Amino acid sequence: MRYPIVIAGGGTAGISAAARLLREHPSWRGQVAIIEPADKHYYQPLWTLVGAGAAPREATVRDEASLIPPGAVWIRDAVAAFRPEQGEIELASGATVAYDALVVAMGIQMDWNKIKGLEGNIGRNGICSNYTYEYVQTTWSALQNFRGGNAVFTMPETPIKCGGAPQKIAYLADDYLRKKGVRHKAQIHYVTGTPTIFSVKKYADALMKVVERKQIQPHFKHRLIEVKADDKVAVFENLDTGQTMALEFDLLHVVPPMSAPDVIKHSPLANEAGWVDVDKFTLQHVRFPNVFSLGDCSSLPTSKTGAAIRKQVPVLVNNLTAYLKDRPVEAEYHGYTSCPLVTGYGRLILAEFDYSHEPEETFPFDQGQERFSMYVLKKSFLPVLYWDGMLKGLM
Repeated sequence: MRYPIVIAGGGTAGISAAARLLREHPSWRGQVAIIEPADKHYYQPLWTLVGAGAAPREATVRDEASLIPPGAVWIRDAVAAFRPEQGEIELASGATVAYDALVVAMGIQMDWNKIKGLEGNIGRNGICSNYTYEYVQTTWSALQNFRGGNAVFTMPETPIKCGGAPQKIAYLADDYLRKKGVRHKAQIHYVTGTPTIFSVKKYADALMKVVERKQIQPHFKHRLIEVKADDKVAVFENLDTGQTMALEFDLLHVVPPMSAPDVIKHSPLANEAGWVDVDKFTLQHVRFPNVFSLGDCSSLPTSKTGAAIRKQVPVLVNNLTAYLKDRPVEAEYHGYTSCPLVTGYGRLILAEFDYSHEPEETFPFDQGQERFSMYVLKKSFLPVLYWDGMLKGLM
């Protein structure tokens, strides 16, 4: 098989890029191939609200077949190896796909196995996670069954998708337990591998006020290394000293460490950290000029969010088109990303910022304040923009 343009990955980044390419270049119909083995596509930003009982899980999933852009060829297979020197991809089936230009958009890998004792225990003894479609309902179940004690929410030190999600569910849990009348029996701990609550000072200052108001106990620069499920004990490592801290729990929300997919890590496309090694402005690979990457698997030094992808797609499409037409690759992405930080039912701080961690806000008011309007934006409007805008190449 050979296609002028091959896109590895059919998630948010891959579908959005393919849709925009074909919308801007209708003559390329049949020349853009998407390699994706999954038959379902998920709108993951809503899982925070699903885990808090504020949205139905079913609203976050659609058939992958319904989202493949008209004119794109869907290769329903998995990437087994990248051979950029030959301009080829080996598939899990043993077939080979050759390309003139490659877009790598394979998302991020969740490394559940790096937490000792965790696998097989999510959904037991109050252990839960919002980070997969399979697990997300375990969080709502754990909240409903909580009667008091320690509620522990974790965040790893690695890059993760939607970096605000681990703390959002802690804020919603506080709200829910207050409504349920058991908050006075609970101690909420937020244990994070990061040195601060958020990377942008403006929003960090606002979030620390939320933490203080909700009487949440933060623990910075600690990572979860072991779960003793039967004893209901979580073990954390201090990233500065290496010392361990054990916390008993009655509810434990786990966010696993994450990394680039193994097939990328073990390929010539990867940098030392395992991500696809691209120029942070042009999204073009630093060693293979016919390779581009965007989204969570790329080395772009910004938060890994759908909002970031929305701004990356037009830059990638412009530069990929320029490359194929032997024109200079000049469009630039400056790191815009957004994190809708839910701070409770009906409350949200909309963080928007760039590579320099400076706010880059959309609305003509202070987005560092909690607002009901921004909560409605996240819950009701952003899913529509995603399904009917981004994935159709319209924005």
